[in-house]
Amino acid sequence: MTLIGGYVAQRTGDRRHLVLGFAAGLMLGVVAFDLLPESLHEAPAEIDGVPQALLMFAAGFLTIHVIERAVAIHRGHEGEYAAHTHGHHHVQDQVTTASGNGYQGVGVTAALALVGHSVMDGFAIGAAFQAGTTVGTVVAIAVVAHDFADGFNTYTITRLYGNDRRRALTLLAADALAPVTGAAITLLFTIPHHLLGLYLGFFAGFLLYLATSDILPEAHSPHPSRSTLLCTLVGVGFMWLVIGLAG
Repeated sequence: MTLIGGYVAQRTGDRRHLVLGFAAGLMLGVVAFDLLPESLHEAPAEIDGVPQALLMFAAGFLTIHVIERAVAIHRGHEGEYAAHTHGHHHVQDQVTTASGNGYQGVGVTAALALVGHSVMDGFAIGAAFQAGTTVGTVVAIAVVAHDFADGFNTYTITRLYGNDRRRALTLLAADALAPVTGAAITLLFTIPHHLLGLYLGFFAGFLLYLATSDILPEAHSPHPSRSTLLCTLVGVGFMWLVIGLAG
């Protein structure tokens, strides 16, 4: 299902804005209906009246924001340097390369975070089967349905930040193997529920930032917004349906 999601994402061609809108909707749905509720359930303890999971949610959002701002500031300084060295084309080439590599790194980091989330999905499957065959089967079905969105988003995010197709496919393959790896690891040990909740909260903030600050603006910039907005709503509704049926 992960590979199918990635295949659909790469075959869209000039309908890229619709893909991005749909991907943003999937990500928003995952955050609102899956990651945040699960993180609050696993890590309900509070610090000064605020659940630890929500503190990690804010930390995840701010972490990716700081990373992106640092890259943007770096680009700005390089651009100023290039302007002062007008006429030296090789300097401008170096600036473009450095800037591109910075944003490519953000895309790879985001994709690796999705791979990490898929490993946790595998943990969930393994732990559920330890609780019973029926519970394990229900959780496995939910993860399989959810993995379509993971594959779709892994490929889309990687390519959005300027990475080539080969790198995107490599990360897609890693995301496809991740749940199996996570489930296999649970044969050796189980992750503490509290730490799992904190991780899910952090990842929810990370994903929300990407959806609202990067993917949605990119989706709406080159095309009329109505069709893109509809795709976003469909993406949110799809995740609501998947998670609701799994529950």
